[in-house]
Amino acid sequence: MSVPLQITFIWHMHQPYYKDPLTGRYDLPWTYLHAVKDYYDMAAIVEETKGARAVFNLVPSLLEQIQDYAKGTATDPFLVHGRLDPGEMTMENRGFILDNFFSANRERMIEPYSRYLELFYLAGNGARNGRSDRLRNFGDQEIIDLQVWFFLAWTGEMARRRWPELQELIKKGRNFSSNDKRLLFDIHREVIRAIIPLYGKLHQEGKAELSVSPYYHPILPLLCDSNIARKAMPKVTLPRTRFRHPEDARTQVAMGIDYFTEIFGFAPAGMWPSEGSISDEALTIISECGIRWTASDEEVLAATLPEGLGDQKRNLYRPYTFTRNGRELALLFRDHHLSDRIGFSYSRWDQKRAADDFVERLVELQKSSTDREAFVTIILDGENAWEYYPENGYLFLSSLYQKIVEKPGLHLTTPSEALARFPDSRELDHVHPGSWINAQYGIWIGHPEENTGWDFLEQARHAAVTSNPAVAKILDGKGTISDYSSTSETTAGMVCRSLFIAEGSDWFWWYGDDHFSAHSDHFDELFRNNLIHVYRLLDLSVPRELYEPIKKVTPAGMVCQPTTLVTPIINGIVDDYFEWLGAGLYDLSRQTSAMHQAECLLLCFFYGYDRNFFYIRVDGSVPLKKLLIPGDRLHLHCHVEQEYLLVMDIDRSEGQLLVKKDAVWIETGELCQWGIDRICEIRIPLSALEAKQKSTIFAYLTLTREQEEIGRWPTHSPLSLSYVGPELELENWLV
Repeated sequence: MSVPLQITFIWHMHQPYYKDPLTGRYDLPWTYLHAVKDYYDMAAIVEETKGARAVFNLVPSLLEQIQDYAKGTATDPFLVHGRLDPGEMTMENRGFILDNFFSANRERMIEPYSRYLELFYLAGNGARNGRSDRLRNFGDQEIIDLQVWFFLAWTGEMARRRWPELQELIKKGRNFSSNDKRLLFDIHREVIRAIIPLYGKLHQEGKAELSVSPYYHPILPLLCDSNIARKAMPKVTLPRTRFRHPEDARTQVAMGIDYFTEIFGFAPAGMWPSEGSISDEALTIISECGIRWTASDEEVLAATLPEGLGDQKRNLYRPYTFTRNGRELALLFRDHHLSDRIGFSYSRWDQKRAADDFVERLVELQKSSTDREAFVTIILDGENAWEYYPENGYLFLSSLYQKIVEKPGLHLTTPSEALARFPDSRELDHVHPGSWINAQYGIWIGHPEENTGWDFLEQARHAAVTSNPAVAKILDGKGTISDYSSTSETTAGMVCRSLFIAEGSDWFWWYGDDHFSAHSDHFDELFRNNLIHVYRLLDLSVPRELYEPIKKVTPAGMVCQPTTLVTPIINGIVDDYFEWLGAGLYDLSRQTSAMHQAECLLLCFFYGYDRNFFYIRVDGSVPLKKLLIPGDRLHLHCHVEQEYLLVMDIDRSEGQLLVKKDAVWIETGELCQWGIDRICEIRIPLSALEAKQKSTIFAYLTLTREQEEIGRWPTHSPLSLSYVGPELELENWLV
């Protein structure tokens, strides 16, 4: 008889701590927007689907923010502007709305609604220049329609199904009144108030297990000892001052457990350590705080086991037990590729076919492990993927749960239940120190900006400890949870809380060249303001450098240079989060163009290389296969020592690279590949470009329609692409 495959989904629910300690206001709206769109939806889908079960990992600092919004005591600039009466707005208020109220996935959240799309066109297709011209198109009715549609588009599918008034607003579509807007915000308040009770109900009914993370989402191993980064990154440049405070790691874990217990009335059994980051010291602390299971990524397991994951990754599909100081802690490791298929691939598929494909992969796993009990763990963010799915992922998730429940040989479970079935789990007395990204900590430490952040954090902590005995007592681990809980109003408690917030992983995520956000300046400011708050509370002089941005301003359009070699699959789809991670990036939207028709068609230009090929990726404002029409030609122009040209259309996937000789384009004899689907991905043989190491490749793109050029990116001068060569990875070890 075949043994059922045990399957657990762990959805990690998290947002940075957006409240600015200097103003008491939330800088950004994402906790509110994801609450009404995702945090309610995810729980409601499990509640609705017969037999569905899942794990929801809830970060305490997120729960605190949700509680704040539920009480009506939280405010942010988006919410303030959303509630404003258009008749009382200044031009600056109106400009804020035009600049920010199209912050939604165009294909899934704007285009399905004719009035919202009409307003998008009126506002210049999302352009941020020429504000005065755009404002002339927006009277009071256009403004209020935009206010309603922004917040309505950010409302989840399950909320729409359970509050019929929302469907009526969608059906009405335009000419909204102030009463319509008031109704929308009243329902949002109801949705947000229902979130935490709904998760508690699912746990009580056995449909969900609730787990927790350290309170403010820090990288625990780096709190324990920043030097641990050298274990996986031997040549990394670390901050000037070593950050070694395992007592802070212990406090963050204990705070998280205590707040979770206060909210739900029971202590959590499991913990997803922030960013899946673990080390021996971090796991020991987690175990000593009473947690029974935790998890990380398969690459961490592969680096831990002498034999790796084994044939067909057999070593992955079982639990492990970490033992230290007489304590045991169960360890799960997520299936990286199954998790990423949900996070990055299936949004482009027919939703039922995507669910079928996932179930087929589970069935194959079950068949390959018929001689033993097997346990597959899928872990990913519970909020960020769904804006790319139709209906906010409702059809995919409900179909997926239902198909798994109905499929013989597959069993949805939770870690606590499944671990009881595996009494003979393999013991580990040591783990490779790493995170869910590349089994190391390079996203959060090693870049000059990240290292500056760690130095400032250590400096502020040292100043606090040496100037205030009460702070020193708390940070030495001799205080109680109440000393620094969210309700503590003592100076020492508030100082410690700001330090703990500044230890969060999110600030360091946005430092460096790994990730880009239009709001990176806000993350930078929030990090520095928490440290400034520490000095002000203690009546200490604020170091001047804390008033200066850590995040460097790049040349217009340029976001980051390549940081590692990349080898993407050329198919016009982003198959994997890591596929273009480490590539160079230019923001093509930072230009003005006389050719208005194509001004906002192309948004981003990525580039990178490995030892054999040069790779380019182009993202459009909509999927490129929708943007381009038959007969369109996308031209890539490159200049190294000579000028090169690649002419691409949607009906082909390869073509000759051309070189300019005596003012005539001739074939080089080298074939290039491209894929045009959601994006355009291009592969050019490095041998064809004859690029020398540490040289510059100049590039620009043009689009022709009916033999007329209708767009050029950048408009005025080519992009300057640095080519280091295969030495790139070595150079970045030394950064």
